[in-house]
Amino acid sequence: MDPVTQGALGAALPQSVAQRAKAPVALISGLLAGMAPDLDVLIRSSADPLLFLEYHRQFTHSLIFIPFGALFVATALWGLIGRRYGWAFKDVFVFCLLGYATHALLDACTTYGTQLLWPFSDRRIAWNNISIIDPLFTLPLLCGVVLARVKRSPWPVRLALSWCLFYLFLGVIAKEVAEAEGWRQAEARGHKPLLLEAKPSIGNLLLWKVVYRIGDDYHVDAVRLGLSTRFYAGERVAALDRERDLPWLQEGSQQALDLERFRWFSAGFLALDPTNPLRVIDLRYSLLPNEVSALWGIEFDPSKPEQHVRYTVSRNPSERDRVRLFAMLRGLPID
Repeated sequence: MDPVTQGALGAALPQSVAQRAKAPVALISGLLAGMAPDLDVLIRSSADPLLFLEYHRQFTHSLIFIPFGALFVATALWGLIGRRYGWAFKDVFVFCLLGYATHALLDACTTYGTQLLWPFSDRRIAWNNISIIDPLFTLPLLCGVVLARVKRSPWPVRLALSWCLFYLFLGVIAKEVAEAEGWRQAEARGHKPLLLEAKPSIGNLLLWKVVYRIGDDYHVDAVRLGLSTRFYAGERVAALDRERDLPWLQEGSQQALDLERFRWFSAGFLALDPTNPLRVIDLRYSLLPNEVSALWGIEFDPSKPEQHVRYTVSRNPSERDRVRLFAMLRGLPID
């Protein structure tokens, strides 16, 4: 999730168990350790645009790396300020350990995917029960962290953590309901999907993107949950077929290797961009949950097979997109 949420959750857990005298140490240690795993975003290359996709949420987010990451943060923190203020290194390390441990588990709740089992497996685990940004999760957590410090009591942050657990559990239930509605709508179309997944749209647990595969095609729809469920029929797109869609792509070329790297990253949810025959997109993410238009993809240059693909991002919503998104969030019909 976003750095603010990760830092707040990292600070909250050690705050909830720290003795009153050690609460400031717990706050600072947990805050920094909670954000530290995302330092892996610095692993990137201008020559290889996909390098950061391989290493973000990889070894720094692995369960087995937690004590080593915590030790790194604790050593740096204690050396820079802890020793000067008389903090015990043991306390700093324990608080960093608690803060660091929250990061990868929270990331695994999103749809992006986290390599929790690295180096034993490169599987990207994604439980899909919360968006990568969700104010209803983050704001109560921030309030709990701040109030715990102001009131010098662990109870505000304990209540905030209880809310966070409840909200994540609510996301699990919402995901199940959204997927059930997706299956129901697929069956109404006479379809028997090979797979179906529901993912929360940005910033909420009400509006869900449902993607399922039938034969060689993907269907992308949206479900708005609430007192009454509204289904937004979406678009259909052919699943990527390398021989059909990219017949010029040379086996063993750098661009062919990059395609497989992107396939791994996107869990196989690939299609050719309907507006650009040289761009392959990740169907899991789009601004409007019932549309194919993807937030990111890779673009090929057939004339340069040994050159890396270009990673492209589309994050400029039109006024039409914003209007339709807010209408869907409110459960209103759209054109």
